[in-house]
Amino acid sequence: MEAVKLTDPVDFLERAGPLLLADEARHNLILGLAGTLRDQPDVYPDFGLWLVEDAGSAVGAAMRTRPFNLVLARGSDDAVAMLAGSIDEELPGVVGALPEVDSFVAARGVPGEPRFRQGIYALRTVRPPQPAAGHPRAASRPDRPILLDWWRAFAVEALGEEQPDVERIARSVDYKLSEPAGGIALWEDEGRPVSAVGFGSPTPTGIRIGPVYTPPELRGRGYASALTAHVSAEQLAAGRRFCFLYTDLANPTSNKIYTDIGYERVRDSVEYAFV
Repeated sequence: MEAVKLTDPVDFLERAGPLLLADEARHNLILGLAGTLRDQPDVYPDFGLWLVEDAGSAVGAAMRTRPFNLVLARGSDDAVAMLAGSIDEELPGVVGALPEVDSFVAARGVPGEPRFRQGIYALRTVRPPQPAAGHPRAASRPDRPILLDWWRAFAVEALGEEQPDVERIARSVDYKLSEPAGGIALWEDEGRPVSAVGFGSPTPTGIRIGPVYTPPELRGRGYASALTAHVSAEQLAAGRRFCFLYTDLANPTSNKIYTDIGYERVRDSVEYAFV
C-alpha cells in the first residue's frame, strides 16, 4: 500500500471513485465536497486530498477544506492507519462514519473528544406529511438577512458554536443562493417565512439536504416536515436517485420528522475534536 497526496480534485474523484461510489450514502459528504472543489474552485481555495492505494486501487481516502475538519472515507484498518500517520498537518478534528472514524482517531495518537453523533439518512421515495398552513417558495437575495440570522441560530443550537463565525455563515448562505445545483427553500405562512431548508453538494446520483431550521416559537406546526418533503420530492423529480441528510442522534424530534417522510438511517457518523 502507498499513501499519496493529490492536488487535483478531478484526479482524486477519478482514482477514489470506485471506493466512494460503492457506498454513496456513506460517502455523500466527501463526494459532495470534492465535487464542489472540481466545479466551483473558488468556494474552498485551500484544501487537501489524500489517498491510500493498493495495486492501483483506492482502499482509503480523506479530504479537508481548511480550516475545517478532515473528512474520512471508509477504508481497511491498514489504510485508515496509514492515512492517520501520513497526513502531516495539524488537524482540528475528523468526521466520518463508524467504525473507520474511531480507527483513525486511535491510530492518529492524539486525544479525540466526540462532539457530535449523527445519523446519515437516505431517501428514495417521499411519504407526504400532514398538510401545513402556508406554501413553499425559493429563497432569493432579498431573503439574505433572515437566512443569516437563522443560519447563525442553527450554528448555536445544532452545532454547539457559542460564537459562530459570521463570515463563514455569510459565505455559506451566499454559496447556497448562487449554487447551480443547490439552493434554499422557504416555507411561508401568512406572508412571512417560517422555515428554511438548504440543499446542495450533489453526488453523482444524489444530493444533500440541510440545514433545516425553524425558529423555536414556530415549531410544532409541521413547517419543517412539509418543506423538507417538498424539497426532497423536487430533487427526486429532477432525476436524483437519493436525497441524503445528517441528523443529531440526540434529537429524537428531528429524527422522527425525517423518518416519517421516508428517510432511512443507513449509517452512524461521529465528529471528533482533537484536544
